[in-house]
Amino acid sequence: MVHTCRHCKRTFTDELAYELHQDTCSSGQLYCDECGERFAERTATRDGWHYTCPTEDCDGTGIGEDIHQVRDARLEAP
Repeated sequence: MVHTCRHCKRTFTDELAYELHQDTCSSGQLYCDECGERFAERTATRDGWHYTCPTEDCDGTGIGEDIHQVRDARLEAP
């Protein structure tokens, strides 16, 4: 089975390689409600449990609080 990264479109035949890539993909996976920036997960956490926005002068914290997965975002109709 082929796995394709939805952020950078890179493909993987090995599921483990795909999962490891998701942690290091340079495309933005998270966004911050406080500042509106999009960023990679690895820049927002050191331990995988506590998240803070990596943007300088932004106080956004916590998955599900200020920081959200891009895939969970809903677009509003104009």
